[in-house]
Amino acid sequence: MKYKISAVSYANTYPFLYGLKKNSIIDKIDLSLDYPSACAEKLMNNQVDIGLVPVAILPQLKEHYIISDYCIGAVGKVKSVLLLSDVPLTEIKTILLDYQSKTSINLTKVLAKNYWNIQPHFEEATAGFETTINQTTAGVIIGDRTFNLSKKYNFVYDLAEEWEKFTGLPFVFACWVANKKIAPDFIKQFNEAIGIGVVNIPLVLDFYAIENEKKTELYAYLTNNISYTLTENKRNAIKKFLELL
Repeated sequence: MKYKISAVSYANTYPFLYGLKKNSIIDKIDLSLDYPSACAEKLMNNQVDIGLVPVAILPQLKEHYIISDYCIGAVGKVKSVLLLSDVPLTEIKTILLDYQSKTSINLTKVLAKNYWNIQPHFEEATAGFETTINQTTAGVIIGDRTFNLSKKYNFVYDLAEEWEKFTGLPFVFACWVANKKIAPDFIKQFNEAIGIGVVNIPLVLDFYAIENEKKTELYAYLTNNISYTLTENKRNAIKKFLELL
């Protein structure tokens, strides 16, 4: 039997995917690549056994098991989960919420209520919404699309950094979750496989044939902005975030 696994297709997942593809475990899994909210839907609907899913969905699962010592997290700026606006927070009237995300849009709502003290109208966005951010309409955008967008707006709020200012904690956007009990020997091999990529970022970038002019920026992002180890502090952050939802 092969385990069905859904992973995120963003650049911050490259180390995990590299590790899986370079390990014999690849023959034991059926891997699909999706954006975060689709990973979540697949895990909730039992279309997959394991997913790299937004932590915001954990309370919605009938049963869940965090099976890995690795996650998509950040200590301070993450750079790829942003609230972009032409005006400061207090002047924002509407916030468009990225359809690719679940945790990030919930994080935005938590920060708006508990830290920023603003009450904007939240609107679920559809494909192409990035072009409609203007004047008092701001937008939450996640993933690789943010790398070139932040320069276009007067105000850029990094949500992981804002969370750290609010709580003093790191933030976890996604972790490896199973919706059923998984064989311990598989979990051990899985953990070892994805860990290989995390400690070999230069090999990961070579594997994905990242162009030289982008390689420096992506290396900095994967080593300085994304924090992969699921520490006790990060587990506390997940608990705190879920309490505030």
